[in-house]
Amino acid sequence: MMDLVELISRRGDLAHLVLFLWAASSTALLIWTMRALLGATLKFDEFIREIQRLNLSLGSDEWP
Repeated sequence: MMDLVELISRRGDLAHLVLFLWAASSTALLIWTMRALLGATLKFDEFIREIQRLNLSLGSDEWP
């Protein structure tokens, strides 16, 4: 990795390296955020389904 950084810095393309690192880290953060959001959505959906099951087991046939 250090050899790659040294090669790029010798050629004067340090700005390209910084831009690549910024884009890679931004993409990784976006993927992590989307996975967390998906997990929260699935947990909320499971919670709503459990409430619906409870309502049906208590005799309420309709969903408000």
